[in-house]
Amino acid sequence: MSILSDLTAKLFGGKGTATPTNQMIMSGGVAGSELYTLLTGSSSGSVVTERTAMMTSAVYASVGLIGGAIASLPFHIYKRSGDTRERYDTDLWWLFNESPTPAWTSAGAWQHTMQSILLKGDSFWTIERASAYSPQIIGFTPHHPDNVVVTRNDNGTNAYQVTYFGVVKTYHQDDVLHFTGLGFNGLRSMTPISYALATAAGTSLSADEYAGQFFKGGARPDHALEVPAGVNLNPEQRELLRSSWGKQRDNFNNSGSTPVLTGGMKVVPLTLNAQDSQLLETRQFGVEEIARIFGVPPHMIGKTDASTSWGSGIEQMSIGFVRYTLRRHLDVIQQEINRKIYPKSRLFFGEFSVDALMDGDSKAQAEYFSKALGGPGTQGWMTINEIRKLKNMKPVADGDQIIKAGAAQAAPAQGNP
Repeated sequence: MSILSDLTAKLFGGKGTATPTNQMIMSGGVAGSELYTLLTGSSSGSVVTERTAMMTSAVYASVGLIGGAIASLPFHIYKRSGDTRERYDTDLWWLFNESPTPAWTSAGAWQHTMQSILLKGDSFWTIERASAYSPQIIGFTPHHPDNVVVTRNDNGTNAYQVTYFGVVKTYHQDDVLHFTGLGFNGLRSMTPISYALATAAGTSLSADEYAGQFFKGGARPDHALEVPAGVNLNPEQRELLRSSWGKQRDNFNNSGSTPVLTGGMKVVPLTLNAQDSQLLETRQFGVEEIARIFGVPPHMIGKTDASTSWGSGIEQMSIGFVRYTLRRHLDVIQQEINRKIYPKSRLFFGEFSVDALMDGDSKAQAEYFSKALGGPGTQGWMTINEIRKLKNMKPVADGDQIIKAGAAQAAPAQGNP
């Protein structure tokens, strides 16, 4: 076995041969593949993997923001009735909103899903049924994308080979929820850490490493000791001076004791300081670059020194974040769930409720509910009891009426004086 084949086997658990069904560009040692990056590093010189990418604060914050936002959204099942729809009570609600399997909470499963999509391109949940002969769904098990191999059958369907705690099992595509990302080709999506993140995260890692070494040395630049003109030092004197200065510098770093130079010697810096070398600017640019890749506004991951075109206030930022960032992921997840759980059904479907993202702003929520109720000159689209239900409150009498546009609200009854 060659060195390259042996390394491939250790990295991917095979016998030295790439598995073509696990996306050839991922396992082949070509530019842009994970194997190529592991062997050569990114263009920045840093090796970018799922683990090292998450060591970058901007990547960690972006993945956490998107994953946490989707994990906070309730997923409801609806039943169509003519031109209307109503919430449908089913055991699937518990699986999607509380615990898909005994080992997972739903929040943890959704966050794992988004981390897999944002870094590896795909996420996989196997559908657990009551038995091999029963269509009843009793749970979902998330899997790391590296543990799943996708192949194409002769009839055009996909098969999923899943390794779970050392056990390999093959599933039909109807028994796997495959949540895809950008560049899906029918088998796998593009791997962000091999494409967009390879340079951006690699540059940030290199800048972080340099900054750590820079500030580890007391944030002082490289320097030289300059002796007065006409003074010639022999090798022994140079070595003694170098040793003496090194001890004084180390003593200063450890205790703050000021070094003393004699004989007219001077300390001459050889490099620029952190600000002049634009180290801080480089790290800030890395935050913007990574935020751009994930579609996250920089101010939502802590970069607040730049203005945003997404509007001002929590409500406008939430709307923009949902519309331009979350929606592209939510649509993929909803469509995959509906086509696998309710295939070709025009009666049942599942959907995320994005209204939950407004819960943190009571003023914006009050304005939203006020418009939803309607009133003079405004057509309502929600009832009082529907709003009370969202707030986990009991219904009230006469609370199921929708206020029509132009209708004046009834004046409160006047009591006897």
